[in-house]
Amino acid sequence: MPDRRNFLAASLATAVAGGTAAAAEPAPIPIIDSHFHIYDQTRPQGAPFPFVPNQPPFLPKDFRASAVPLGIVGGIKVEASPWVEDNLWVLMMIESEPMIVGMVGNLDPVKPEFREYLDRYRKNKLFLGIRYGNVWKEHNMVEAVHKPEFIDNMKAFADTGLTLEVANPRLDLTEAALRLSDKVPALRIVMGHQQALALPGDAQVLKTYESNLRDLKSRGAFVKISGLYRAANTPAGTFPDYKPVMDFLWDIFGEDRAIFAGRNKTVLQILRSYCDAKSATAAEKYFWKNSVLAFRWTPRAANQPRLA
Repeated sequence: MPDRRNFLAASLATAVAGGTAAAAEPAPIPIIDSHFHIYDQTRPQGAPFPFVPNQPPFLPKDFRASAVPLGIVGGIKVEASPWVEDNLWVLMMIESEPMIVGMVGNLDPVKPEFREYLDRYRKNKLFLGIRYGNVWKEHNMVEAVHKPEFIDNMKAFADTGLTLEVANPRLDLTEAALRLSDKVPALRIVMGHQQALALPGDAQVLKTYESNLRDLKSRGAFVKISGLYRAANTPAGTFPDYKPVMDFLWDIFGEDRAIFAGRNKTVLQILRSYCDAKSATAAEKYFWKNSVLAFRWTPRAANQPRLA
């Protein structure tokens, strides 16, 4: 039996070794969900989203409840309404929830009152930008990019330093985003939900699509990968075809221009493994750092990370 001195020495060595091992384990990467919606169809005026009626509300408390168990420390709310007054409604809803670092709102750059609303909302530090593209039937960026008033308004928008998120992904919308970048070089662009677009089967179409994305990336655009590609004929919750699309986008945008979004546990685990296989640095950039660069949000809670 060891004497008391040897026993204490052995215990101390074990404690030190255990402490060293614990210290060597990497800390969990903080995650920012850069795309979720807030809505409430029970309001007196109703809500244009979700498109299926009688859905339960999804409010800031619901985001917190769904995000925290997954290691998500913050989120960016993205517009789910073409009603301009809903920008104010959302800002009021998220003001008291520090887990939400900001919102991407809805303002129509084709309308004459665009600049009036832009000047009003950009004064709120939680207003990070707007989403425009083809989400709502009255929005058509493919046509708008040829209108002088749209370009003038987007130049004014770019001057504010806010971000334009382009959605939903189509080949012609990708082309329109590139044309917009030609005319407004200072504009910071995020291509939203890009993983949802299937890779074209025609070789020439695929080549053009890839060229357009590479040109956008070379001009500083980001890509939001908010899930995994799933072909229409595959069962829900399975992603047998995700990797070719993921590899395609990652090869173009790389670790410096890809942004995470989502709260699906299975998808999150797959994307975490995908990024970890590249490097810890790549994972950190994808899961939170690039969202700061793309949307210029600032932390509102103590556990939210900050760029050095």
